[in-house]
Amino acid sequence: MANLTTLFAGRISSPNPFYLASGPPANNGEQIMRAFDAGWGGAVWKTIGEPIVNVSSRYSSVDLNGYRMMGLNNIELISDRPISDNLREISEVKKRYPKHAVIASLMVESKREIWHDIVKRAEDAGSDGLELNFGCPHGMSERGMGSAVGQVPEYACMITEWVKEVARTPVLVKLTPNISDIRTVARAAKKGGADALSAINTINSITGIDLDTLTPRPNVGGKSSHGGYCGPAVKPIALHMVQQIASDPQVQLPISAIGGISGWRDAAEFILLGAGTLQACTAPMHYGFRIVEDMIDGLSHWMDSKGYANLDSFRGLSLPRVTDWQHLDLNYKIVARINPDTCIGCQLCYTACWDGAHQCIHVDGAAKPEIAAAKTAASIVNTPTTPTVSHATPAKRIPKVDEHECVGCNLCWLVCPVENCISMVRIDKGDHPQSWAERVKSA
Repeated sequence: MANLTTLFAGRISSPNPFYLASGPPANNGEQIMRAFDAGWGGAVWKTIGEPIVNVSSRYSSVDLNGYRMMGLNNIELISDRPISDNLREISEVKKRYPKHAVIASLMVESKREIWHDIVKRAEDAGSDGLELNFGCPHGMSERGMGSAVGQVPEYACMITEWVKEVARTPVLVKLTPNISDIRTVARAAKKGGADALSAINTINSITGIDLDTLTPRPNVGGKSSHGGYCGPAVKPIALHMVQQIASDPQVQLPISAIGGISGWRDAAEFILLGAGTLQACTAPMHYGFRIVEDMIDGLSHWMDSKGYANLDSFRGLSLPRVTDWQHLDLNYKIVARINPDTCIGCQLCYTACWDGAHQCIHVDGAAKPEIAAAKTAASIVNTPTTPTVSHATPAKRIPKVDEHECVGCNLCWLVCPVENCISMVRIDKGDHPQSWAERVKSA
């Protein structure tokens, strides 16, 4: 089996890179110890600060085609438990699980002496590291904390400097995605002396409105508020921002990745973009702590199949493959090809191409796309997605691609309900790659 042991920020060790993110699953010591028993390698404690009063209700979600909690919105704030209770339980967890990582997430008033005090207390309790919560987008920002700090590079740098004046353990700065360029605050954290970064925190959101009461969700006495959005829906945004930070030569800090991580594939993708550890919150809230078993087994087996002995063997390997658009090869050419033996004749690709793309798919004698679309849903519902026998019969009108008109946009491939029915095939010879930047330069 591949070796998943992790050393993060030079000094924080854990049996694997899977951490509970700061949030409800890491609210107290009893939860975190159960998580460690289930296999989690570490935990970032739910943010500690002066206790607050939370509201009821707190969560809402976006569901999609039967998938519950594709995106989760919360208006819950930091820990509502006394600081002393949290610190006592940190000590207890570290005594019982000395090989697991326990990181204290901190958020207090923007005063130097208050930050000094909470840092010393958290480290005295046994924390392996400190995560400075500069990202919370709701509730705390109105009090001059959270994203109110993380959106201003000068503030982020200043508070990081205050913490580093007394900290003995690695300091992580948790970044907000609610900013035009996350790299600006990452650079500020680096300037302030941060040892690592956590990214991303939740995204400002309103998930929906009850059309009977006209109140956005979650409903708190007939009113609601913007909240923090997380879960699988935010993963593409998190991947982008992790890549942006990891590729920035002015940052060059270890990254603890957060954002929609719910399986081993997600984990592998974030590591390929430079992540050192992986934090999950929505997934254990949805499925429970034992979800980590599949994460560990899946990542280990994938690493074995690829010949990666440890996490460092593939960390960051995808970073050189991400570039600015101006450097992409304009002469690279692919086209869509449809397998008539597996095509079920639903004509969804035809409709999508004509209404949403470049009108290169044709069906002999077919109805207009808007009429074909009306028949598509019923066709798909009653059709197996992985046919084992040929469906090509004279009665079926199989779409055909005009390869001279096809621009290789991928839309037909993306909407096709039959796996491997449509293939995107390269047709250029690859002899003369040319980017837009090169073409402008040679013009």
